[in-house]
Amino acid sequence: MLRYLVALSLLAVSWAQDCQVANIPVMQNFNKSRYAGQWYAVGKKDPDGLFLLDNIVANFNVDEDGITTATARGRVYIFKYWEVCADMRATFEDTSDPAKFKMKYWGVSALLQTGYDDHWVIDTDYDNYAVHYSCRKVHEVNGTCADSYSFIFSRHESGLRLEDQQIVSAKKHDICLAGKYRRVTHTPGQCENLTPIDSIPVPGPEDEAHQNI
Repeated sequence: MLRYLVALSLLAVSWAQDCQVANIPVMQNFNKSRYAGQWYAVGKKDPDGLFLLDNIVANFNVDEDGITTATARGRVYIFKYWEVCADMRATFEDTSDPAKFKMKYWGVSALLQTGYDDHWVIDTDYDNYAVHYSCRKVHEVNGTCADSYSFIFSRHESGLRLEDQQIVSAKKHDICLAGKYRRVTHTPGQCENLTPIDSIPVPGPEDEAHQNI
């Protein structure tokens, strides 16, 4: 009997931790118009390579034709030693699932490259928190993610409400990223005090390539 219960427990854990990207649950009946507006990143799981550090604020807009665009700003190091705040732009392509988008993004500065990533909304209550997920590369063998990133967003610069923290923690587990997040801090006025990105000299061919965030 004990052996049977142990087997069932192991099977339940396996089901609970289905980390195949194709099986990751996203927000049901997602409403992108309610998702629009300003969000503060309060937690992040980084992808491979360079990524925004902190002071990350995103603004989503849905126009009268239903087209979604976004702007974002965050602190980052360019060429390892130039500390700047990067301004990004993005357009979103709808898919068959309302909570799954394809996002084309680019930097306002020529020093920042473009990209084309998934933008999945795992969960949100629209008024307080949202959990975002993106997988850039899927393992061919087992279908799990080889390179992912994720943001925990809050409508409030001060962070998540206590009643939302438990919900968000459960969603981190659902997308197999529990324990992999870093806190994102916000320092008022920091971006205004940094070197303007347009004043940074563009490197020559012998210098390192453009930065991809």
